Amino acid sequence: MSDRKSTPKAGTGAGTAPRAAAPEVSARAAALPREALEIAAGYAFTGPALHLGALLWEGGCLPDAQVRVPLPMLNRHGLVAGATGTGKTKTLQLIAEQLSAQGVPVFLADVKGDLSGVAAPGQPGDKVGARAAEVQQRWAAKGCPAEFYALGGIGRGIPVRATITSFGPVLLSKVLRLNPTQEQSLGLIFHYADTKGLDLVDLKDLRAVVAFLTSDEGKGELKGIGGLSTATAGVILRSLTAFEAQGMADFFGEPEFDTGELLRIAQDGRGVVSVLELAAVQDRPQLFSTFLMWLLADLFHDLPEVGDADRPKLVFFFDEAHLLFDDASEAFLDAITRTVRLIRSKGVGVFFVTQTPKDVPADVLGQLGNRIQHALRAFTPDDQKALKATVKTFPNSSYDLEELLTGLGTGEAVVTVLSEKGAPTPVAATRLRAPESLMGPLDAAELERAVTSSALYGRYAQAVDRESAYERLQASRGGKGPDEIRGGKGPDEIREAVGGAGEHRARQQKEQPSVVEQVVGSGMFKSLARSVGTQIGREITRSVFGTARRRR
Repeated sequence: MSDRKSTPKAGTGAGTAPRAAAPEVSARAAALPREALEIAAGYAFTGPALHLGALLWEGGCLPDAQVRVPLPMLNRHGLVAGATGTGKTKTLQLIAEQLSAQGVPVFLADVKGDLSGVAAPGQPGDKVGARAAEVQQRWAAKGCPAEFYALGGIGRGIPVRATITSFGPVLLSKVLRLNPTQEQSLGLIFHYADTKGLDLVDLKDLRAVVAFLTSDEGKGELKGIGGLSTATAGVILRSLTAFEAQGMADFFGEPEFDTGELLRIAQDGRGVVSVLELAAVQDRPQLFSTFLMWLLADLFHDLPEVGDADRPKLVFFFDEAHLLFDDASEAFLDAITRTVRLIRSKGVGVFFVTQTPKDVPADVLGQLGNRIQHALRAFTPDDQKALKATVKTFPNSSYDLEELLTGLGTGEAVVTVLSEKGAPTPVAATRLRAPESLMGPLDAAELERAVTSSALYGRYAQAVDRESAYERLQASRGGKGPDEIRGGKGPDEIREAVGGAGEHRARQQKEQPSVVEQVVGSGMFKSLARSVGTQIGREITRSVFGTARRRR
């Protein structure tokens, strides 16, 4: 490596980064240059920690100056960034296998399809041996206990599905690319379905409810709260039709995936690494990025507060993070920010993986305490602007970061994390360790065996189509399809069917208000996030994302 890669600024120290003496510094490390020793001291933690690699200084690797991250600080979130081909995927693998070894479950979004090797022992070789020797790593080939999932069963993996009810109107609006007005109307539709006990399991259920609410029989149901315009309903229906035509129907349905599966510990005490294979759907970025957010939101609903624990309950790696924020509304970004901020207290750490920090909104970026920045390119004016912006997000450093970040080699990164006391560590150019699991995808046959032999496969593999909104509305119209809503049973009969057995009342009386009017009159509709008090005793509580909390 050339000297320019880690040349410190002349006459500068570590700036605002802490310089407290380390509790333990080896005798050989004590002989390091003063500024390098100060950086090394910032990473000499006394408690359990993950080993990232060795310090780079003045063109050389200093194996006695180890760069680490405290295990309890992994729930303070993080960012792994860098240009394509700089080693981000291997960094995820390195962190995941160490977390697993310390009993922490891990979730990995595998967009390119090359992370499945985390389940198999790595292959020794000259390059691996040389890297291990450089960073003072005792390398041994090891695989991790792993489960493999696939969205809707598209690709190799245990199918991951969500019901429309659980997914909620906010996330679904982003997938369907609805504007704010259309999103609000979709929220009213979900509210109506919640109050009437209509289960929205799959796309045909939602289409059936929209068709009913715009029909002669159903359009009065939402009259008290503005109704649902024919034009907006048409946009929603067309979006749903196009969405389904693109093969998206498989992602919604039952059995719905229980995100509690991501928290599993293997019999030997290691955390299970859950790998969501996304290679087969990487051409549908809006869908898979929003589905990842649903997984986080669902976890947030279910997990209790734990405060500051000695280790995370789960570390969640959100790959291709920029896709989540592209074309996101202000309300959607606020919801992401709030979820990321609050899920830390439930023991979940979230790492966003992307190319540059500018891909992540400032309010979210400000919550990411751990940073691993791989090399950046500066070939164009836009690249140069991104480089300067990235440098500004780091604490003051002894390095010339603009020069350093464009000269890092593959498997090298600039690191700053939170110390055991929660303070940022000095910026450290680091040569990262080599993963001990297989650096590449599993053989297709081996992956297939891993999937089908899983105890979870039988639980989720076969899709189930139970009676839900579509079937109930169809039955109320004498078996006619959702587009033949006119000409079936009368309005009162349809409403009785929609409301369920508990709604056999004297609804023929015109003075009796509808269910929606009762809710509006009570003032409980002020927040669409909480649809409660229905005539069939059903309660659905919705989060800031509009996702429904499930009773397990």
